[in-house]
Amino acid sequence: MSQHLVKDAEKTDSTSSGEVSESSSFTDEKTIVSTGSDVQTIVYDVPDKRGNRVTRFLQYTFFSTYRKLFTFTFFANLAVFIGFVAKTKGAPLASDVVDATAANLMVCILFRQENFVNVVYEIFTRAPQSLPIWIRTDLAKVFHYGGAHSGTGVASVVWFILYTAVVTRNYVLDPTTAARGVVITAYFLLACFLFILIAAHPTFRVKFHDSFEATHRFAGWTIVIVFWTGFMLAADEQRRINHVPLGLQIAKTPAFWFLCVITFCIILTWLRLRHRDVYPEVLSDHAIRLHFKYRPLKPFYGVRVSTRPLMEWHAFATIPDDDENGKITGYSFVVSNAGDWTDSIIKNPPKKLWIRGDPLYGLLISARLFKSYIIVATGSGIGPFLSLIHANLSPCRILWSTPSPETTYGQTIINTVLKADPKAIIWNTRERGRPDMVALTYQLVQESNAEAVFIISNPKVTRLVVYGMETRGVPAYGAIFDS
Repeated sequence: MSQHLVKDAEKTDSTSSGEVSESSSFTDEKTIVSTGSDVQTIVYDVPDKRGNRVTRFLQYTFFSTYRKLFTFTFFANLAVFIGFVAKTKGAPLASDVVDATAANLMVCILFRQENFVNVVYEIFTRAPQSLPIWIRTDLAKVFHYGGAHSGTGVASVVWFILYTAVVTRNYVLDPTTAARGVVITAYFLLACFLFILIAAHPTFRVKFHDSFEATHRFAGWTIVIVFWTGFMLAADEQRRINHVPLGLQIAKTPAFWFLCVITFCIILTWLRLRHRDVYPEVLSDHAIRLHFKYRPLKPFYGVRVSTRPLMEWHAFATIPDDDENGKITGYSFVVSNAGDWTDSIIKNPPKKLWIRGDPLYGLLISARLFKSYIIVATGSGIGPFLSLIHANLSPCRILWSTPSPETTYGQTIINTVLKADPKAIIWNTRERGRPDMVALTYQLVQESNAEAVFIISNPKVTRLVVYGMETRGVPAYGAIFDS
């Protein structure tokens, strides 16, 4: 859930061909590892990966669920686009094209609206554990829903390019004042669309995340406002042609209702903006746990917080806070030093933070689809798993690799981990160096006969473990970084 919780982890390498390297500091197949307070020997040799480099790259890297969703969404639109243009012999009505644009924008926005996304998660993760494992492993990939968001977003730009061409042609044929206004707004909107599309490219987004976020927000608001303006101008022009009242012309246009949903979703999120009291618990000079008491929050949710609500937001997976009777009275999340913002939060613990929107489900809710699972975390990635541990859904084993766990995160978090798994592998990288994450994860899978692996780490380690498990037939799930 959190872009910060995944940064504080050990580094690993991957090759440019898409084949993830599994090099490690270990050379022995029989490796001694620390397991809680005990010592254990790895007795399961990690098998070879399935297939060859090309088939593995295509199946486990290139054709990810996110990309499959994007491809399906985009090419379904493209097929309709081509058929639509062919049916109208290259002269579609502008109103029909703007309906298609608005419909895609609405779906794009819905897949970023908390309540809608939570419903999607509920539908996919409520399947019974008695279903065949292959069905449940596919359902658990619901967190790739960002592919539908980006697919419809790109499709809406393609449709709007066609719309701009149509209204330009209409203006050339009949250069009225109203048509001129429609054309001007269309070209302005097209520029905004293309600007957002370019800024959303993963390369730009990773290097300039704050700029990407601001671009997405302010350009997006501008698009909605100008879209409404252009729509009203076009509706006024159309009602003159049809000789009907403006209200009737607007009401019978699908784009109007799509725009209403879009506007409502955006406004609703900001109507829920609140400045909440924070109760900080300093864990070390590297980590802090922030507690909130204004509402109880069950496991699996995440929240977005900010010190500058118009400029930047930071998402964190929450942990339920209990009272002495075990009743949930609030929630908290762990912040580790992963950049300027987190560093300032740790050094100057806030008394208040802005919180926007409703809490949002995250990756780990998919764990309720499985009868048993492995928890893999590096650094502060253990934070989100504390929510899963609290839920106590199914038997689990835990692998946590982090520098100086007691010093950095405190004995309370360690005790929580060991209570959930008395044989948990808590690997102190400060003393022992980097572990072979794939070998240790596979060891736990074989020991416990787990059905799935969940990992929260930085992008490289996440890819390493997910790829290492999937290519050996073990379902694995980790936060994705391209949605």
